[in-house]
Amino acid sequence: MQDLAGPDMPRKHPIFDGFALVRGLLLGLVMASAPALACPTSCHCIEKGGMTVVQCVSHNLEKIPTDLPGDTVVLHLASNHITHIPNHAFSELRYLQEVDLSNNDIETLDAGAFQGVSDSLLVLDLSNNRIQSVPKEAFARLRAKIRLSNNPWHCECTLQEVLRELRLDPETVNEVMCHTAVQEEYAGKPVIQVLDSGINFCNFHHKTTDVAMFVTMFGWFTMVIAYVIYYVRHNQEDARRHLEYLKSLPSSSQISKDFDTISTVL
Repeated sequence: MQDLAGPDMPRKHPIFDGFALVRGLLLGLVMASAPALACPTSCHCIEKGGMTVVQCVSHNLEKIPTDLPGDTVVLHLASNHITHIPNHAFSELRYLQEVDLSNNDIETLDAGAFQGVSDSLLVLDLSNNRIQSVPKEAFARLRAKIRLSNNPWHCECTLQEVLRELRLDPETVNEVMCHTAVQEEYAGKPVIQVLDSGINFCNFHHKTTDVAMFVTMFGWFTMVIAYVIYYVRHNQEDARRHLEYLKSLPSSSQISKDFDTISTVL
């Protein structure tokens, strides 16, 4: 804070200087305590090595706090009951470098969950959750080292495309397992091992789509054939009834004989 009595200004009375000094000290105390005051009630904020570390571990949180300090560098949210990561969940945290969301109940991530921190984030832990799939855009341009182990992943084309763009933690990469897969034979195997063997889940996706189209077309074709058969049989039945009706009518020769008989009698 700039001294009220600058070098080009006449010095004020010592009493006023004392008031200025007290006011400066109070302002300094307020600024120094700002991060603590901004800390969510369910968390504990500390300064560690010049970085603001926010500890929210095992606090039964169901959502990511929205009132986190803006200068947060490390955020620990492990062992809570968080189920969802919404769009722009961390976009106000410009200095964020590490996020630990392990051991939660996360099932879904929005496409823009990590927008705003793609350049600063260095470590992201999503291990031991309930994630089966993620949108392609969820980790877009993210340079962080990511842990995705011990989630019930469904191995299919989208997951394959997502993993291609990620920097997975090498220590836990073999713990990213296919809980289910488009081909059951790959369930229970490490995703990277399956992909490294040359398997392309996107090919299965296209084949599945082709089969679905074939089944649909076959269904329509069957319906058309059934209708044609019904139409022909119905017309045949009508034609038969009409023919029987015509046969039941007296012939012209019989009518002529009956007329001659009547004339003779008369």
